[in-house]
Amino acid sequence: MIFSGLLDLPWWGYLLCGLGLTHVTIAAVTIYLHRCQAHRALDLHPVVSHFFRFWLWLTTGMVTKEWAAIHRKHHAKCETVEDPHSPQIHGINRVLWAGVFLYVKESFNQETLERYGHGTPDDWMERKVYSRRSYIGVSILLPTYLLVFGLIPGALIWLMQIAWIPFWAAGVINGVGHFFGYRNYDVADASTNIVPWGILIGGEELHNNHHAFASSAKLSAKWYEFDIGWMYIRLLESLGLATVKKVAPKPRFAEPKPAADLETLHAVIANRYDVLSSYAKSMKKTYHEEIERLRHWAPGDAEALRSLKRALLRGQALAGTEAARLSEALKKSRALATVVAMRQELISLWERSSASKEQLLRQLQDWCSRAEASGVQALVDFSSRLRSYALA
Repeated sequence: MIFSGLLDLPWWGYLLCGLGLTHVTIAAVTIYLHRCQAHRALDLHPVVSHFFRFWLWLTTGMVTKEWAAIHRKHHAKCETVEDPHSPQIHGINRVLWAGVFLYVKESFNQETLERYGHGTPDDWMERKVYSRRSYIGVSILLPTYLLVFGLIPGALIWLMQIAWIPFWAAGVINGVGHFFGYRNYDVADASTNIVPWGILIGGEELHNNHHAFASSAKLSAKWYEFDIGWMYIRLLESLGLATVKKVAPKPRFAEPKPAADLETLHAVIANRYDVLSSYAKSMKKTYHEEIERLRHWAPGDAEALRSLKRALLRGQALAGTEAARLSEALKKSRALATVVAMRQELISLWERSSASKEQLLRQLQDWCSRAEASGVQALVDFSSRLRSYALA
């Protein structure tokens, strides 16, 4: 009897308990640490906030200030040598299997904590217990699980609990989420959505969506994507326990205006990732037409464009021989060279922070005029789409 716990369950019962307990931890990470603390996308009632803080101390030993600071630095320095856990820098295997060690290493960087850790809890419990004695929680958790579930099931559930976040969050999200998957938005970093529907990681699998709209409390963007963390937030909101501050904008369209105005400019900039995604789709017909045309009289250039399709359509930066090959191949296609050049001009609308709104409006109007006079049907159609963006 000394090996028995308070609960006598079949094997699948212990498994469900383990999954349920780890799911609470995932919810605490995505709702409290990530969306509330790191990005201020929502406010939580103090009772909910403190429950999540206590639960994370008990099950992971993570400190709010450390987690928020490291994650904010990841966004600020994404895919550079200063990024704490980029697989583009450290390699996918190291981040996937040893991402937790990269996190721990960065947590000792006081400059990171001071620069990026502002605004996190700093009350007595945080200073005296959660931060100062972060190791005690998981130490209390083990005998608790042994008492409740028994020796072997309790130990296995405890191991599952403490390994869950290091693997799924530090490894899969930070590793796979910047290496493999699909992309809804052409952000500057390598972030991807891993799967469109997930429960095990609380919506965090929609990582490309998050990097496009970091301050959004909702991570799903397409109809087929499911963010279970957002479902929990909406439930808390209905109970008066959460207040959503910001979600990603949804593109709104009206009849195309004869000429872009200031409202059009603001709508285009607010929906810039939708603009870029739509632009990439509009390029596909032109791309295939030009490939087919070049295939008969310039097969080498056609092959070069075909091999660089993703970079061409998505505007990814190239270097060295690949950049030279693309530049040479584009000389044989005026249409493709035009749409590539005009995409960069479009991007400059939201990159030129020093320009006045009147200057940006003239730039947008000029872009539309040149697109319509280019003779490239995709650009003519896209100019009409740009002039139809409206503010919500």
